Order: sequence, then structure tokens, then C-alpha cells
Amino acid sequence: MSPPNREQTAYRPRIADQELAWRLASSGSVVIEGPRVCGKTTTARQAAASEVLMDADPGVSETMAVDPGLLLAGPSPRLIDEWQAEPAIWNHVRRAVDDRPGLGHFILTGSAVPADDMTRHTGAGRMSRLRLRPMSLLELGHSTGHASLKRLMAGDHLRSTSSELSLEALAQLLCVGGWPGHLRRGSTDASMVANEDYLAEICRVDISRAGGISRDPDKVARFLQSLARNTATTATAATMARDTQGSDPAFTEHTARSYLAALEQLMVVEQQPAWAPHLRSRSRLRTSRKRHFVDPSLATAALGAGPEHLLRDIPWFGLLFESLVVRDLRVYAQAMRAKVYHYRDNTDLEVDAIVDAGPGRWGAFEIKLGTGRIEDAARTLLTFAERVDKARCGTPAVLAVVTSTGYGYQRPDGVAVIPVGLLGP
Repeated sequence: MSPPNREQTAYRPRIADQELAWRLASSGSVVIEGPRVCGKTTTARQAAASEVLMDADPGVSETMAVDPGLLLAGPSPRLIDEWQAEPAIWNHVRRAVDDRPGLGHFILTGSAVPADDMTRHTGAGRMSRLRLRPMSLLELGHSTGHASLKRLMAGDHLRSTSSELSLEALAQLLCVGGWPGHLRRGSTDASMVANEDYLAEICRVDISRAGGISRDPDKVARFLQSLARNTATTATAATMARDTQGSDPAFTEHTARSYLAALEQLMVVEQQPAWAPHLRSRSRLRTSRKRHFVDPSLATAALGAGPEHLLRDIPWFGLLFESLVVRDLRVYAQAMRAKVYHYRDNTDLEVDAIVDAGPGRWGAFEIKLGTGRIEDAARTLLTFAERVDKARCGTPAVLAVVTSTGYGYQRPDGVAVIPVGLLGP
């Protein structure tokens, strides 16, 4: 099988590099999961000593039929790229980990979550999973990282500084997205065309492979458009079904749910669960989940929108900006083994993002495109903090408003104001 590609010229370091290293040091194998073209193979190659390309090497199928163990032979860590192309290899990796001394033997990469029967032997104790998403603004070189999420979650105050990221530049970044391949494309237009091609392939091929059900590409495209219009909201499957069906009554809520399941399996759509803290008030929690494309550029591609459209439609621009910040918070939170939620209760009090780093360690973030909404956002955060039972949940490590641009500082009431161009891990 082919040796690893050691060309270093195109590689941009990822926040996940460190996570991959410590997972290899603590497990027999690491599974890197994420959407297509988010950089899984390239990231894995930085740590791999040998590789086999399960979807591209012409000898793989024949070797699987004769002796699958031959595919696992090679210096460790051995990269098994796109392993789900031959799902039976999973159990062979699992057995090889059992038989070999030490840790860090294999790295598996995959662009879809296989059906349950493909991984009926879960790999518990043998397989460690790493989720890779498109690149954050810091990884792309558009954030200074001055406002470190880790330090904020440790209770550090933000030191005053400014971000030079303009609203026009942010609109371009939203339409281009965090896909590593765009770093060499050289233009916003070329990247937008690539994003549209990406979605077209999902409509034509990928979604049918994921669900095992043939689906009409035109209906998939209309559903993706509905998702794009409803990004960063708690819109239900029934709402998106009505939005999609038009004159086609056959597109039901059940159909919408099956499309969502397939898109989540492909990891191009990701849910943001509701946070459920203990409350001091009589407010009742809402449990609906928000949905985001894994990168907001897919929402603009679904509707054929460019930067100029975002600047003319500020409400939608604001929803896409929320998706971008949630994407980045997820990348930064994962580095500290934390998760990102949202909050909403029956009084319609909403908080855009909650970072939960374990018992008693949490922070709340409001995400606002315009600096004119900072005051209202800060008031929301302070009201929310009062409703949480601190004796049971702990005091918030940080309350912050994430904005598009401007000046970063700590307000007298303790709420931080953080331009997204300062945010980092």
C-alpha cells in the first residue's frame, strides 16, 4: 500500500493536532470523524508513519477478500483512510489493537457515520474518537486568539484590545468557509463555486449513500435551502417540511426527519443541544435543539448568496454569524474537552451559546452581529446568570457578548465584549 504523503507545504496547523497526539498516547487507535474535505486525511498524515487508502487503492478489495490483516501491516501509527469504504476492517483493527502491545497503533478517518451494524463491536476501550470540523478563524489566520476561551473559562478577565476584522471581510469569510482546500483557491468566487459543487454532490450522491435510500436531488436541494433559511434556529422538522414541499404534498414531516438524519450522518448538519441547568426561578426549560450547517458557507451556497447578499439582509447575516461563532466555539471548546449548548426557557429568555466544561465550570455567550445590541445582550446574560442555581451549578466563569468587530473589553458589570477576530482556544 502507498506510503504517507509527507509534503508539508500546504499544511496549516490545526487545533486538533494536539488532541490527536494525546488520544494516540492514551488509546490503541483514534477515529477522526468529520465532513468531507475538512482536512481529516491531511491532519492524520502529520502523525501517521504509514497509510492505506481504503477508497482509492485498487488492491484493497482483493486484499480484504484474501487477508485483511495485510492492510494493517506497516509502521505505527498506521492511517486507515476512509475506513467505511470497507466497513469490515473495523473489527480487524479492533482485534489488532487487542493483540499488539502498547498504544497508538492506528488512525482511522471517515466522512460518514456508518450504520449501526457496521460497528456492532463498538471498539470501547480500543477506539478514541476525534471530531474534526472546518477550520476556525484562528486557524485560518483571521483571529488573533487574544481572547482565549480556556483562560476565560478559568476566570481571567479580558484585556482591552481591538479587532481589525471589518463587516465586509466577515461577509466574505462566511461565504468562503473554513474548508482547508480554499486556502489555495485564491478568490472568494472560486471558493463559492466549490461550495456549491460540494452541496450538489450531497444532493446527487452522498445523501442516498448515507441513508441507503434513493432521494430526488431536487427535493434535497430544496430542503437544504430551507435549512439555510432556518440556520441557528429551533425550527422543527414539520416547519421545514412545509417550507420545502411547495406544491408537493408528499414531502412530509417524516421525510424531513429522514433527510435530517442522513445529513447528520454525513456530518454536514450538526445539532446544538439545549442546556439544562438547575434554576432558582420557576421558569421552565425548552429542550428544542438548534441546527447549524457544520460551516455557514454551506448555508450561503444552498441559496446562491454572496457577500453582497449578506450585507443587504442583516437579519440573516446575523444568524449566519451566530453559526460561525458556534462553529469556532465548538473547535475551541473541544480542545479543553468542553461542549457547546444553547439555552431557552418558557419566558423566551434565550442565550446563544453555553460552554459547559464539566461540573461547576460553565460560561454563557450572546452572539450579536451589531455592536448596537451589546447593552441588551449583556442584560440578557445577567438575567440568565441570576436564574441559574449557583449552589448546584456553580458561578459562571465568563459572561460575554461576541460581536463582529470593534473593541474588546471588560464592562463594569463583569460582562466581556469580544470581537470574533479576538476569539481563540
